[in-house]
Amino acid sequence: MRMRLATMGDSGPLVIMAHGWPESWYSWRHQIKAVADAGYRVVAPDMRGYGATDAPADVEDYNIRTVAADIVGIVDAYGEDKAILMGHDWGSIVAWNTVLLHPERFSALVAMSVPYSGRPAESPLASWQSAFGENFYYILYHQEPGVAEAEYDADPRGLLSRLYLSPDSPREAPQVTDRHRSAGGWIPRLGAAKGLPDWLTQDDLDYFVSQFEAAGFRGGVNYYRNFHRNWEITPQLTDKKVTVPTLFIAGENDVVIGGASQGRLQGAMNRVVEDLRGVVVLPEAGHWIQQELPEETNAAVLEFLEGL
Repeated sequence: MRMRLATMGDSGPLVIMAHGWPESWYSWRHQIKAVADAGYRVVAPDMRGYGATDAPADVEDYNIRTVAADIVGIVDAYGEDKAILMGHDWGSIVAWNTVLLHPERFSALVAMSVPYSGRPAESPLASWQSAFGENFYYILYHQEPGVAEAEYDADPRGLLSRLYLSPDSPREAPQVTDRHRSAGGWIPRLGAAKGLPDWLTQDDLDYFVSQFEAAGFRGGVNYYRNFHRNWEITPQLTDKKVTVPTLFIAGENDVVIGGASQGRLQGAMNRVVEDLRGVVVLPEAGHWIQQELPEETNAAVLEFLEGL
């Protein structure tokens, strides 16, 4: 696996930053220098299937064991025994599972947006299928190979400009309002943005778009096609707890946490994370937390790192 790595810092503890969907190493642009300047060696990869990193065609090549091995491979490539791992969105899913599968290779974890609640009793895919039935849900839309990526590849700017928004960003009315999956894809269900949020410049959006114009969306969508497989191949994670020191950060209005309070998140994760050092919920922020509020995110991360 050939990976593109954005790096900064020549010495110090190794910090790996894993991005989510649909993103890039560039999602960490505000964190790379801040963490490196604090005395760490920072590596932010384009994850498998993204940007200039290799993108295998087979869905199975994006299962959680394989993607976790990519992260361990970066630790090996830098000649380190251990690293600190950070993740956001899908990068958090990867990070949680990587420290569970390889706890001896990581000294700390910072997860953003996606909390961990333990291995579920049934496949999450089965749960979503039961909950949504024939109604549209983007994760279920992502299941059939070739469908979602064809829509996104045809209009990467249309998709990204609709996703990279704040919760209060003004939008046009969506073109499709029928809840049934058969009524259409995802882009027309998302109201077009009326301008960019203040945390995203035109150059930023152009860079993200260029990465997906070059690499396409199939690799990133393939992660979603492994939800059931990931559950099947990790039975040993049943009742297993995260043992490394952990910080969790999310935006107050991130749809992923569904309005959960700091206390509720902390209580839930305390059951499955043995050394939860903090849960930070940043007011008024949405899903793209490290881009929306970089100074506040960096302050929380650096305080956690200094306490290790």
